[in-house]
Amino acid sequence: MKSIEILTQEAIALLKKLIETPSFSSEEDQTALLIENWFKQNSIPFERENNNIWAFNKHFDKSKPTLLLNSHHDTVKPNQGYTNDPFEAIVKDGKLFGLGSNDAGGCLVSLLATFVHFYSNENLLYNIVMVASAEEESSGKNGLNSVLKHLPELECAIVGEPTLMQLAVAEKGLLVLDVIVKGTASHAAHNNPDNPIYNAIPVIEWFNSYQFEKTSEVLGPVKMTVTQVTAGKQHNVVPAECHLVVDIRVNDCYNNQEILDTVRKHLTAEVNPRSMHLNASSIPVAHGLIQAGIALGRTTYGSPTLSDQSVLSCQSLKLGPGETLRSHSADEFIFIKEIEEGIQLYIKILTDFFKQ
Repeated sequence: MKSIEILTQEAIALLKKLIETPSFSSEEDQTALLIENWFKQNSIPFERENNNIWAFNKHFDKSKPTLLLNSHHDTVKPNQGYTNDPFEAIVKDGKLFGLGSNDAGGCLVSLLATFVHFYSNENLLYNIVMVASAEEESSGKNGLNSVLKHLPELECAIVGEPTLMQLAVAEKGLLVLDVIVKGTASHAAHNNPDNPIYNAIPVIEWFNSYQFEKTSEVLGPVKMTVTQVTAGKQHNVVPAECHLVVDIRVNDCYNNQEILDTVRKHLTAEVNPRSMHLNASSIPVAHGLIQAGIALGRTTYGSPTLSDQSVLSCQSLKLGPGETLRSHSADEFIFIKEIEEGIQLYIKILTDFFKQ
């Protein structure tokens, strides 16, 4: 078995290669090859579909429950604020700079190293499946959700996202609605009591003021925000419709269908969801994974940001090196020390979890 120190060095070297290989969502074929090579170099059989790669522990036993380790290798496109080359892995002052270094390359390589550490263990209480997934940033149809049909039933999961290695025990879901408020088209010079733009005002006010009854202990209330309003093309024509886009962050007290049903119940406007599968997720604090983390001094919190947890039906924990505030930022970076400590903590948490 490789030492943790060697695995860490190899993980950091892999991250540098990933940074220097563009991997925008749905264009991750080259980073997928790098991850394939990682498994080959460690003599681990793997499977691939589209740009998702996954592998099972050597002594997989169908009679045991299965733990998923997952993080993604796609990135957003670099913003215009970069002063560094986003595709150059630069190490300076203990930081590794580059697009995807923090979100979520550091998490991915740390979980890959953790998987290798446990791969050959004959006495694990859980099976382990490692999935390096694609299209997380775009919530694409060929991401983790497309792999789940190839996996056994999952008992629980660790999803690698930058949390400063604190325990995100719940994550808000996302529901995006296209709302159409209708009216009567007319010339602007004529009296028209059915202007859809005016009709939209109480609809917007409802989204602003309505409060769902259930508030989550870790995620707080459901949050609804009107983010786009579109209507009309000419100054002298009242349009027939006013279109709204509403961003809803759903807590773990509701599923997306319940939220949609409530919105439709209160509004006469046409309401169309863009997708329904990005539900909230959570894991009880009493779960062995969380207790193992707490015993190591980790704290728990609820995360407002979305990850691949949203497509999982099992209990899941979001945990990883790096800091969420650096994600999608100019001159993105992760501290080398965060990766080193992250691998050690992943291994220690799982070691203690498997002893329970």
